[in-house]
Amino acid sequence: MSVPSHYAPITVVIPCYRCQAEVVYALNSVLSQTLQPAEILLIDDASGDGTLEVLHQFEKVHAPRLRVISLKQNGGPGLARNAGWDASTQPWLAFLDADDVWHPRKLEIQWAWLLDHPDVVLCGHDSRFTDGGIDPPVDTKPQATRLTMSKMLVSCRLPTRSVMLRCDLPFRFQGRSVTEDYLLWLQIIAANMSAYRMEVCLAYSLRPDFSPGGYSGQLWTHEKRELAALRVLRAERNLSWFVFFVSIGWSLVKFLRRLWIMRIAG
Repeated sequence: MSVPSHYAPITVVIPCYRCQAEVVYALNSVLSQTLQPAEILLIDDASGDGTLEVLHQFEKVHAPRLRVISLKQNGGPGLARNAGWDASTQPWLAFLDADDVWHPRKLEIQWAWLLDHPDVVLCGHDSRFTDGGIDPPVDTKPQATRLTMSKMLVSCRLPTRSVMLRCDLPFRFQGRSVTEDYLLWLQIIAANMSAYRMEVCLAYSLRPDFSPGGYSGQLWTHEKRELAALRVLRAERNLSWFVFFVSIGWSLVKFLRRLWIMRIAG
């Protein structure tokens, strides 16, 4: 797909699963960007409800720039993102989940930063929960910090809704047996590729982290998948045994802290 001059060479990938109400907000936040992406892919992850019909309604209005890909079997958000990744026609990918939204200048600001830093292959930024309000004023030339393995093992500093990466990277999400987004960022960093986090909030979650209704609310499931991601890194020799065991211990400490916070809040 050729890119008109007023579009950025970016494919936005949105995995969709039984989200016919929420995806409208996510997609509108993309269509309202001050810098428009060349391509938008909506991946229906075998929803089996009315979601696919809602997606096709958007496709009728915004084709050919917007395309719907319907998966026959539910595989989770990571495999849905992989389907979009493989179908992309653009050199850069941006990810957004169906229950998240972007600041209207997200692509404009992040793309301008990437153009000034051509060596970077992975870039994210701050994100926070919102109950619907988004404050438009934002720093258009934010500072950015290079991400290292040690920083990322302390905590994942790249919410998926914030990430843009090069489409030609030799990696993919590995499926829901692991914390697939966290593992992917770590594998890219372990390969000595340049990854940065911009110090500006350009994305918002409509659901609080570790909310009871979401995947992250299943704390022990989330923890087992994070531990599985660390085991993959160790098997790939990206972590020494010492760092592996320290990371396992720290991950369990974070799990207990989240569990305590949820019990206090509940």
